[in-house]
Amino acid sequence: MSPVLAGVLQLLALLVALGLSYRPLGDHMARVYSSEKHLRVEKWIYKGIGADPSVEMRWPAYLRGVLAFSAVSLLFLYLLQRVQGSLPGSLGFVSIDPDQAFNTAASFVANTNWQSYYGEQAMGHVVQTGGLAVQNFLSAAVGIAVAVALVRGFARSRTGELGNFWADLVRGVVRILLPISVIGALVLVACGAIQNFAGIHEVGQFTGGTQQWNGGAVASQEVIKELGTNGGGYFNANSAHPFENPNGLSNLFEIYLILVIPFALTRTFGRMVGSLRQGYAILGTMATIWLGFTALMMWTEFAHHGPAFDLAGGAMEGKETRFGIAGSSIFAVATTLTSTGAVNSFHSSYTGFGGGITMLGMQLGEIAPGGVGSGLYGMLIMAIIAVFIAGLMVGRTPEYLGKKIGTREIKFAACYILITPALVLGFTAVAMALDTPSQSMTNSGAHGFSEILYAYTSGANNNGSAFAGLNADTQWFNTTIGIAMLLGRFLPMVFVLALAGSLAEQKPVPETAGTLRTEKPLFTGLLVGTILIVTGLTYFPALALGPLAEGLAA
Repeated sequence: MSPVLAGVLQLLALLVALGLSYRPLGDHMARVYSSEKHLRVEKWIYKGIGADPSVEMRWPAYLRGVLAFSAVSLLFLYLLQRVQGSLPGSLGFVSIDPDQAFNTAASFVANTNWQSYYGEQAMGHVVQTGGLAVQNFLSAAVGIAVAVALVRGFARSRTGELGNFWADLVRGVVRILLPISVIGALVLVACGAIQNFAGIHEVGQFTGGTQQWNGGAVASQEVIKELGTNGGGYFNANSAHPFENPNGLSNLFEIYLILVIPFALTRTFGRMVGSLRQGYAILGTMATIWLGFTALMMWTEFAHHGPAFDLAGGAMEGKETRFGIAGSSIFAVATTLTSTGAVNSFHSSYTGFGGGITMLGMQLGEIAPGGVGSGLYGMLIMAIIAVFIAGLMVGRTPEYLGKKIGTREIKFAACYILITPALVLGFTAVAMALDTPSQSMTNSGAHGFSEILYAYTSGANNNGSAFAGLNADTQWFNTTIGIAMLLGRFLPMVFVLALAGSLAEQKPVPETAGTLRTEKPLFTGLLVGTILIVTGLTYFPALALGPLAEGLAA
């Protein structure tokens, strides 16, 4: 079987699995966030944290809950790393330095999971399992909660109430993320991923001696890292490591985990607003971009030339032979079009255009299908921009899902789409202008510029993957990328929740003959075009200096 055909079959199998999961999972999540009943374990949690799940919140109160919970999580994870050397199960590792502890805490709380350290050489069992893995659940649940709050803003009228943050957070963990993770961890263990609390031991005979490895609860952390679109690996090699991702089957399953909730949330959206066709329109937009990027990536990486490429079967540098070009390409697109950041190959070794595709996927806002929750609310923001543009073209007041998109709403949407580019381009410009940050580049020229552009793109978009050629474990990068991650995560949430509150206060606008039919394929095409033009062209000058220049010079 040719590698190209094998890649197409993998993609088809993935589509079938996602299609079979779409309806049951999407409907289940809609029931979870619409139910008025509370499970017994949930009641215990509410009692323990002193929350009343029956109290409805307006958007400022909902936002305060998000920020307060995230601030406590940030502080807890920071302190846990700082005292690691005194904790049992630390495997003899010392406490983490302040700048790296801040960077890591910001990274995992912000659902970014950027890592500037070697996991197996820095973090013990307590920090890995009790700190990082726990935040994988919590940060993902926060993202879903904010998305659900925005959906309620569309679904409700003449009220500013968006639900209860604490109820949404707990339900997301208890009823969605935990059950799937338990099953998923068993699948990964069956595939060969490890799950233990072993200490450091020597394995194998290598030239000059043996190699040291430590065990860990890898499968349970791996499943939520993908399912919650987190991305932080137990080992430095991330999902390229055989303990995390043993074979082609586990690789395909991990890609499925990355995509299943973000895609299924479009059905949850349609169910909660009372129109499944609206959910299908958003799904169609996400799927069109994802499939287009996947096809382009596979073509770019398979279009090899020269004897070395022919002997290797393609652009195999930086890729695992057990996954091949197809499995690596599908994974790379899935992880950068979502806020996952896990890698099973090293994006710095991709062709010039291939590296640019991974970068552009993040720069679009990671909305196809995006992170858990963040992908949906990011796409709905772009839908508002699209109906606003359509309204300008036909001279009508823009409407979406029966809500008028006025001056206030468009200001919130505009602020949302401007925050991340300002962070990415601003920090990149400063880093390139200073001597110390630029010394961390492994390469010079266009590829070196791409390393820094990729780092801040990954951080500010809460992705977490790296180009693998940049030494980011410095005070400058640990601090600035940490700031970019926090601002890139929580500033957009301010405008999402403010927009949700504004929409919920409106009364429905009756549909007329001139109303834009946002459930039609025409709107899907308009939305795809809006995303590529409004967000893609924002980064075009920077991309021209990096991956485009490198690709054209090859």
